[in-house]
This record gives sequence, C-alpha cells and structure tokens, in this order.
Amino acid sequence: MEQRDSDAAAPPALGVGMVGYAFMGAAHSQGWRNVSRVFDLPLRPVLAAIAGRDAGAVRAAADRHGWAAAETDWRALVARDDVQLVDICTPGDSHAEIAIAALEAGKHVLCEKPLANSVAEAEAMASAAEAARARGQVAMVGFNYRRLPALTYARRLIADGRLGALRHVRVTYLQDWLVDPDFPLTWRLAREHAGSGALGDLGAHIVDLAQYLAGEPLVGVSAQLETFVRERPVLRGASAGLTASGGVERGPVTVDDAAVFTGRLASGALATFEASRMASGRKNALRLEVNGELGSLAFDLERLNELSFHDHREPAVTAGFRRILVTEADHPYLEAWWPPGHALGYEHTFTHQARDLVEAIASGTDPAPSFADGLQVQRVLAAVEESAQKNAVYTPVQALHAEVR
Repeated sequence: MEQRDSDAAAPPALGVGMVGYAFMGAAHSQGWRNVSRVFDLPLRPVLAAIAGRDAGAVRAAADRHGWAAAETDWRALVARDDVQLVDICTPGDSHAEIAIAALEAGKHVLCEKPLANSVAEAEAMASAAEAARARGQVAMVGFNYRRLPALTYARRLIADGRLGALRHVRVTYLQDWLVDPDFPLTWRLAREHAGSGALGDLGAHIVDLAQYLAGEPLVGVSAQLETFVRERPVLRGASAGLTASGGVERGPVTVDDAAVFTGRLASGALATFEASRMASGRKNALRLEVNGELGSLAFDLERLNELSFHDHREPAVTAGFRRILVTEADHPYLEAWWPPGHALGYEHTFTHQARDLVEAIASGTDPAPSFADGLQVQRVLAAVEESAQKNAVYTPVQALHAEVR
C-alpha cells in the first residue's frame, strides 16, 4: 500500500503573529493552538511569533503557549514573512496603530474589543479595513461571547422569528475586582490606556451582544457613569490579569467604575444595560434576556451551556421558561466537540473565534464582527459618555448601518 504523504495532505499554513501575552494573550493562544486539532480547517494556523516589550516575559510566554519565536517590537512581528495574520491583544491605546500598520503591510487582523479608545481611532481602523478588504484581506473584532454556542443559537432563534417582533433587551455584566479601595492603578484604570472603565471593558461586550442578538443597532441612549473610588495606590511592579499590588503613593482613577444606561433599537425595542466592576460577590456575571411578542430568551454566563426559552403561544397551563441544554451535535460549533451533555467552557469561545476567522480568510468572505461592527459599538460607547456628561440626556448614536451581522 502506498504510504500517505502527510505534508502534501496537510492544509496550507496560516502564520499567526500575536501582540500581547497577558490575560487575553493566553486565551487567544489557547484558541490558536487548539483550533486545528478540533475542527477540520481549510488553513492550518501556525503560532509563528509573539511580541511584547519585556524580552524575558515574552520569551517565557512564547515557551508556555507554544509560539515559535518572540519579538520585543510589534513592528518586527508585523514585518515577518512567516506572519500572515496579526492578532492584537494589547491595551486599547495601541489598537489603531498596530491594526492599521498590519493591514497596510498586507496582513489579516484580529483585534480584541473594544476596537479602539475613541470613535476617531475606530473610524480610521474601519477605513483601513475597508481598503484592505479590496486587496483580499479581512479584519475582525474579538467579541468572543458571540462564540458561545448558547448565544449563537439564541441569535438563530431570534433571526428565525421564534420571538416575533422584539420588545425588550436587558443585559447586565457585573464584576467585583475593584471593590477593594486599595486595589492599585493598573492600566485598566487609566483613561489614556483603557479609554474608559467598566463602560469599555464590560459595556462593549453587552452592547455588542444586544445588537448581535437583535440583528439591529442601537439608535440612542440615556446614561449615567460613576467612579466610586477616585484615588488608588500607584501600581508596584507588573499586573497579571486582574491582580496587582500597589505602594503607599496614591494616584487618580480616570475612568468609570460603573455604567448604567437605557437605549432604543432601530425597530423601537427598548434596551437596558448595567456594567460594573464594583458589584461585590459578582465575579463574571453576564446575564441577558430578550422579550418578543411571541416568546422570550434568557442566558446566564455562569450557566453558559444553557439557554432558557419561553414560547408564549403555548397554553398558559403548561407555558413557562424551559431549559435548553446547548450540547447537541447540531447546536453551533458542537459538531466537533464531545457527546451531548458534555459541557464546554469560557476558553472554547476563543477556539470558535479562531475557526470562524480562518474560514473567512480561506473563503474570502467578510468575517463577523467586522471592524465596521466594532465602530458601531464604539459610537454607542461615545454616545453613552456624552449622555452621562449631560446628566442622562437622550443622545442619538451616529448612524452606521441598519443591520448587525
């Protein structure tokens, strides 16, 4: 029998270069490392290089996560011939510069959310992505919660009309890692690096999810922002994920601790949002509910393999929310994983994200969420800040497009 030539049978390689190696860098690394072992892909992601400013730390991250090379300058990573896709996992203040440079260098781009720190930066990135699209490149924003099978399935049910015309969308995203007033000033608490606080960090996720599930944009908002702890210890050493230590000296917090706002979708449906990093006892509590004329859906990230569904057309004597365990082979993404009932976790969203991007690159189709979708979210965040500055005056969102993919 003729021996199979495994090299000839293997899909073409897609060299991935990643900028950043902390919390999101680790999550994205796992997604890139696992995706071709789980899904049959038209391209084979190769972890070519990772970049960070600290030579020792980035080399350690490369060794830990399986990257072949380490760079201390993101420009050197972008210039590498073995990198065709640049994955940006840095603080928001560097997103625009890296993404635009990578696109102009002929690379595909994946950029963590929020897309940028300002509407102007996001507009420049979306414009660069549009120009690159004409050259065959793609650019995608990393809103990973879209890749939860339960929420992908929820979008499908809504798009299929199972809820009818939408009436309400309500979303909360609550954490408590800033409750301690002596938690130090990491980059996430500095406007020049993060752009905003809970609004951009958590609010960007729930704005995107609301628009994604509804399939339509927010057209206006009314908002309040608050910073409860206005001074914190200056950071001592480096931060790791959401942990850090501080010294005696204190400095100003220049971002919000919490954001509460209402909104109106293009169809007239009403939406409510709450994002906070000061909700004691809540670690990563993302919850949402969508109510329509024919039924409702509800989701809780702490039970991320489940979706609650209510069909309002059923007789009242038997009607009510029922639990859907989203682990069947015909649920989104589940065809490649485990038998029914064997649950997935947070980390799988990054594998699914990598799969969708690789398939978009191979097929030459537009990925979702695109940089245009990221710009739409940025415009909502800007309207929230403007409304809060005007004591919750209703503020229109600058129009972008009528449908969210």
